Order: sequence, then C-alpha cells, then structure tokens
Amino acid sequence: MRSIAQTFALSLGIAATTIFLIMVAIFVSRYPMEEREFRACRVVAAVLDRATVVDGQDLVVRPTPALEELKADSPNLWYVVSVGDLVSEYGSEHRPQLPFAFPYRGPVGLSVFSTPDQNSTFCLAVAQRGALRLTTMVGEPQVRFGRLARSFLARSFFSILVVALAFAATVAIGSALAARFVSRGIERVARRALAIDPSAPQGLISLSEVPRELKPLVEALNRAFGEIDAYIRMQRRFLGNAAHQLRTPLTLLRAKIEDVPEPALKAELVRDVRRLTSLVSAMLDLARLQNHAIEKRPIDLAQITLDVLADFSPSALDAGIELALEQAEKGPLLVQGVDAAIRSALANLVGNALIHAHGARRIVATLGRDGISIDDDGAGLPDGVEHGLTEPFQTGNTAGEGAGLGLSIVREIMAAHGGELVISSKPGRGTTMSLRFPVAAGPTRSPHLDLQAG
Repeated sequence: MRSIAQTFALSLGIAATTIFLIMVAIFVSRYPMEEREFRACRVVAAVLDRATVVDGQDLVVRPTPALEELKADSPNLWYVVSVGDLVSEYGSEHRPQLPFAFPYRGPVGLSVFSTPDQNSTFCLAVAQRGALRLTTMVGEPQVRFGRLARSFLARSFFSILVVALAFAATVAIGSALAARFVSRGIERVARRALAIDPSAPQGLISLSEVPRELKPLVEALNRAFGEIDAYIRMQRRFLGNAAHQLRTPLTLLRAKIEDVPEPALKAELVRDVRRLTSLVSAMLDLARLQNHAIEKRPIDLAQITLDVLADFSPSALDAGIELALEQAEKGPLLVQGVDAAIRSALANLVGNALIHAHGARRIVATLGRDGISIDDDGAGLPDGVEHGLTEPFQTGNTAGEGAGLGLSIVREIMAAHGGELVISSKPGRGTTMSLRFPVAAGPTRSPHLDLQAG
C-alpha cells in the first residue's frame, strides 16, 4: 500500500493540475469581447494568408481545409484580399460599406474597426510578403473555440509555461511540507506508542501532542492499551491468588502423606507433592516479578555462583555428575540486580542441567564479561526445541518431569534486570544456558576484594 504522504502528494498534484487547466480554459473562454474579436481576427487573417497565392498577375485564394471550415461555420462571412491592384472578394452580398478604398496603402499591422453605420466590426490585416503587401479585410467570421484556444496557446506558450512551473513548484512545496507534517505527526504517535512498557501498557498518548486528524486513532490506541493493561492485571492477580491459595492445601496434604503406611505409595505421593509445590512456588515467584518493580543493588555474581554450586553439590554427587566453576580472573564480579532473584535464576539453570541433561558427566559454570553460562556435556536438545523452552509450561523433557515454569521465570528475572536468557544446544554436544546482563550493567571487578574459590 502506498504511504499516506505519497498518496497525499499525488492527490494534491492531480487536483492542482485539474484546477490549473480549468482556470486556463475559463480564461480563454472569458476573454473581453474586444480581445476575442482581435484574437479571431488574427486567426482568420492567418487562415487567409496561408490560402492566398500570387502567381504573376493572378491572385488566387485557395479552398484550404481551414478556409472551408471557416466558411461552413460563418454563413455571413465576407472578405476582401488584395495585393497591389489585384483583388479577390468573397461574400460581397454580406459586405457593408467600408471606410477604406482598395488598394489599401496603410501601415503593416492588425486592427479591428467598426463599419461606418456602427452596426458591425471588421478585421483589417496588412502583412508584408517580400516586395508585396497583402491586405485582408474580413467580416462576420465565426471561429471555433478550439482553433481560438490553439492560437492563444501557441502565442502564449512561454507565459503559460512560466505560470505553470510557478504553480507546480508552489503545489510541490506545499504538498511536501504538508506530507512532512503528516509524517511527523504519525512518527510522534509511533514513538509514544513504542515508549509504552509492554508488560504494563497503561500509558496514554497525550492528545495535545498529536494533530487533530490523528486524535481518533490515538483515542482508539489509548482505549486498547487500557483494556490490555486491565486484562494483564487481572491475569496476574488470578495467578498470584491461585498460587497463594494452593499453598495451604499442599501443606496439609504433605502432612497427611506422612501417615501413609506403604513405602512405595508414600514415595510416589511425596514426589508428586514436591512437583506441585515446586509449580506453586514458581507461579508465586512469577506473579511477584510481574506485579512489583525490583530494586537493584550491586551483587557479587561470582559468590552467588559458588553458593548455588555448593547447594547442588550433594545432588550432583548422587547423580555422578561433576560440578565445576571456570573463572578467567579471580575476584568478585559485580552486577546491578536483586540477590534473591539472580540466585533463583541460576539455581533454575543448574537444577535443569542436573535433571534434564541426560548422559551428562560434567556441568560447568563459566563466568565472563557479559554474565554467566551453564554448560553440560549431555545429549543436548532436539533441533528447534530450545526456542519454546522459555514459554510457560513448556519443557524439553519428553518424560514429563518438571513444571515447565523454571525457564519462564528465569526469562522474566533477566528481563526485569534488562538482560536476557540465551539457550543454545546441539544434539549429542550438550546444552548451554546463559544469563547475559546489559553492557552498562555487565559484570565488573572490584579492586578491593579478592575471592578464593575452593
């Protein structure tokens, strides 16, 4: 679809051209009578001049198509053409008494005169043909508008061209300025819309900052943003309330399971309740992240990584998996964030690697300039699966283990910190999950502290 600015400029150009042509046609058709008579005299004189041939002592007015058209359109036409003493006359029965006698000896030129009785006018044209002087007197001509217009345009072509160019330049500049004004108004609205936080789209675009023509569109956008924000808030409240209400029944259920006499059934129930508890806790964490702004402070990413790896060491030992930390430079790595949230995100990644990295023998946490990566040497993920892992309730485990909320929460945590969660995997070569912080808030080393990794 063509842009608004282009459509506006094209429409304005077509309208302006049409108006200009209509104005020219009106100007030609609305000549003052004296001017029209003079123009008609010029046209008729030119027709007779082209039709007149002087051959020795003979003066012949040939029946050219233009002259025959003139005769057909003018029933009372008369003319007298003379060259010296040679004279040719047409329509003498319609010719009134003339104030001039032939041969006419006046100056070269073109004039319109009234007959002696003042009842009509006639045209007198004198033209020089070499050594000969052609004199023409014409009365009662009826010249078609098209021929009159062509004659006018031919004689006034340069003047019309200058006016047309000036008119076109004015229209072009006006349309360009108007199109620019429209484009800037739309761009202003687009910038205001892009500045609205997608996670909390309650922002309203001020109607005082947009052109009047765009106000209906802006009002519709504001109404849509308000409805979307209300829906998001309702969903978040429902998620938080549901998760909160589920915690009490789960606690009671966990207590009752302790009374189950069968060890196998008890172990299965404990496992199921643990999964439900993990799901509810994840839902609560997600609700808190979405409903509250976080207060960032400097935290040590290296120390958090050591603590998380230490927490998972018993589980890794039971699974026969080695946990390792690789750090190019010893010492604290400071980032701006929330300690508990970053610990939760990192714990999710390490826990996922321990549970889902089938065949893994080693999990390595690598600290770098832009954040931290958790690498495993397991079987990896099938092609394309990693793109959907950060969606709620999506897992890469075909056995159905896990709630599928962990990585979604990690993504929310990193988004709240201005960073991102990046997942890359190749079948048979393991999986890498990275927490990348923004450049401005990326890990920096403190020159005053030194951390000894055990």
